[in-house]
Amino acid sequence: MNTGLYLYGIFPDPIPENIELQGLDKQPVHNQVVDGFSFLYSDACQEKYLASRRNLLTHEKVLEQAMHEGFHVLLPLRFGLVVKDWETIQKQLIEPYKEQLNELFQKLAGQREVSIKILWDSKSELQAMMESNHDLKQQRDNMEGKNLNMEEIIQIGQLIESNLAARKQTVIQEFFNNLHPLAKEIVESDPMTEEMIYNAAFLIPWETESVFSERVEAIDRKFGDRLRIRYNNFTAPYTFAQLAS
Repeated sequence: MNTGLYLYGIFPDPIPENIELQGLDKQPVHNQVVDGFSFLYSDACQEKYLASRRNLLTHEKVLEQAMHEGFHVLLPLRFGLVVKDWETIQKQLIEPYKEQLNELFQKLAGQREVSIKILWDSKSELQAMMESNHDLKQQRDNMEGKNLNMEEIIQIGQLIESNLAARKQTVIQEFFNNLHPLAKEIVESDPMTEEMIYNAAFLIPWETESVFSERVEAIDRKFGDRLRIRYNNFTAPYTFAQLAS
């Protein structure tokens, strides 16, 4: 049963109907132009969609397939957006945000979003840090087996923490120095896990992705087994397509 329209994203140009895309509930994806903006949508069979892995991947796949077909400039919409009709979109999205939408399209023209997440083994890094810092290691070893007061415990803890933070910053700075010159914008986000030390999205020209990727690989080789790098070179530009509230 059709309960409305499920929206995936907005493009500046219409997408031909001969590009076959399958959306949520295995519904065919269509294109609807509203006031000059082209919306990818499918008929919604539910009033609300569960943010399950399958549904999230389907939402992403629709956008990525459209991008693979050459429609690179898009504003991805958040998962689960169901509206009753196009009049709702006209009144609630286009009329209040039309200027911002056009500005975002101009900003994203010829650009793509890539992301990097850097992870390391904190225990291994701590051990390596101690082995490379003889004075700190000796100071810690001298305290073992002793009854330390709170001030001494805090002091050695702060020394270890600050040295580990400096070690982490050296890694991050290597990525920043090599990748920053290629990016139009960078958005750094909080790490998602304890082992993650860096989490950032980069807005780069489409044609420079191969150079960007080569630099990531070169840094990876430099650090070897110390790091695990998650590099996503093809994703809808969620980070850089935010409407100001």
